[in-house]
Amino acid sequence: MNIYILLVEDDLDLAASLIEYLELEGITCDHAANGIHGLQLARECKYDVIVLDLMLPKLNGLSMCSKLRSDGLDVPVLMTTARDTLDDKIEGFESGVDDYLVKPFAIKELLIRVQALAKRRSSQARRYVIGDLEVNTEQHQATRAGVKLALSPKEWALLEYMVKMSPNIALRDEMQRAVWGESLPASDSLKVHIHKLRQKVDKPFSQPLIKTVPGVGFVIKEPSEV
Repeated sequence: MNIYILLVEDDLDLAASLIEYLELEGITCDHAANGIHGLQLARECKYDVIVLDLMLPKLNGLSMCSKLRSDGLDVPVLMTTARDTLDDKIEGFESGVDDYLVKPFAIKELLIRVQALAKRRSSQARRYVIGDLEVNTEQHQATRAGVKLALSPKEWALLEYMVKMSPNIALRDEMQRAVWGESLPASDSLKVHIHKLRQKVDKPFSQPLIKTVPGVGFVIKEPSEV
């Protein structure tokens, strides 16, 4: 598995050591020494993981991560910091961080965490764009072609789940558990709610985004991908 990461670290000696070790392990690294440069690279390039120091010049790690999540980027973020209180970690997770590594750390542990994060995408993104559909989970708002969609709580939960899964299929059973919990609904309840969701997301527009995968679940994709 080829892994491409962005390391945002202002300690140049530490950054050089990490890059040397990781590249020996087959991991390609880009480096930024401040938050502004890191934000620019993260927006311009596609990374598997971002390793992000908390205390950075120009833009700190929390602010940089929060901006990335507001942009809709779902790249996993591993934050490194000497601050290890529970409040510090909570603040990091609220900004969109996926994992935390307290300095000083063993480089081998960093490698293991990077390899684990690279196998998935982050669920911390706050804005998703699929074609002309935009879903902002922070503002709890969905629009299509600039038109605000009035969704019920269950319709919102279903749409949010599908856009987070996109372009992968949202499996029927897993989606039901995510939206209804262990108290699963009647057998046709999901079908009814998806129908109502389609009336709002697809019917008023020229091209449908929500598709049924028979016997499996549902998928929401850009029209060109459906």
